[in-house]
Amino acid sequence: MNELLDLYRTMVRIRAFEDAAEAASQGGVSWGGAATDGVEVRVKGPLHLSTGQEGVAAGVCRHLHARDLLTSTHRGHGHTLAKGADPTKMMCELFGRASGYNGGKGGSMHIADFSVGMLGANGVVTAGLPIAVGAAHALKIRGEDAIAVSFFGDGAINRGPFLEALNWAQIYGLPVLFVCEDNRISATTQSAPMTAGEQAASARAQALGIPAVQVDGNDVQAVSEAARTLVGAIRAGGGPRLLHAQTYRLKGHVSVDPAKYRDPAELARALENDPIDRARARLQAQGLGTQAAQIEAEAREEIAAAVATAAAAPLPPAEAAYGDVVSIGEGAWT
Repeated sequence: MNELLDLYRTMVRIRAFEDAAEAASQGGVSWGGAATDGVEVRVKGPLHLSTGQEGVAAGVCRHLHARDLLTSTHRGHGHTLAKGADPTKMMCELFGRASGYNGGKGGSMHIADFSVGMLGANGVVTAGLPIAVGAAHALKIRGEDAIAVSFFGDGAINRGPFLEALNWAQIYGLPVLFVCEDNRISATTQSAPMTAGEQAASARAQALGIPAVQVDGNDVQAVSEAARTLVGAIRAGGGPRLLHAQTYRLKGHVSVDPAKYRDPAELARALENDPIDRARARLQAQGLGTQAAQIEAEAREEIAAAVATAAAAPLPPAEAAYGDVVSIGEGAWT
């Protein structure tokens, strides 16, 4: 199997999913929270899309097994798909359907699939890191042949749990890979003016004694090679590692955010560096353009089917609202 074709398949599946989810969210909630009338709404609420960042998820997750554990972010569709989750169940969850991963009650930021080691997306910035570290510590105590991986954005490195997680992982030599998806913007603010130090994610890891590697996150083969080396070192008992992948978020903070705060020239340059376009050009140069086109068609067909299934699926019954609420008894807090 051609590795680049495999990586390309993962990337275009993610892109097809994100494009479909974005289209389904339009009209649900406008920027600022006001409802929009006259539009068929399938996803009621904005989504955090990973469009443009597919190379990082594909390159890292290629080297993970189902037994390996992963934590994600609020921008986690790509990681979840790359780890092996079912796109139909994911789309059902986005649509709020009973057949979704969380019964339609969790939505985009709470998808988890323990069967493939996906411990969950997380709406709290940096919250996935200590969860991954805790999971890695459990793996070490149990002597299990597995590692944990935590994806996070560049905005996370300025929050306390980043330092706490890396410090704990290094002290106890835990089998965990930290992956910084440096998309250069934290919500609606450029990250650079808020972050002291050059290559801060790597520098801060190295200050704690954690080996760190920087990579072009839009070069999926470079990400794959870096991840192969880092994951191999972790599996061999080398302790934690950090991968700093520089990429770019092509969409706004949420799916209905026009991102007018961003320089149009910057976006134009980023579009010329699209990871999927770069991989496609390499495949065409290898005489594999026909196979690449077939992969794209299959991805669109798969995701279109997921959308159709989600649109036809039933909503949760009203009584399901109380299904995950546990009573601890009257007077328990007194």
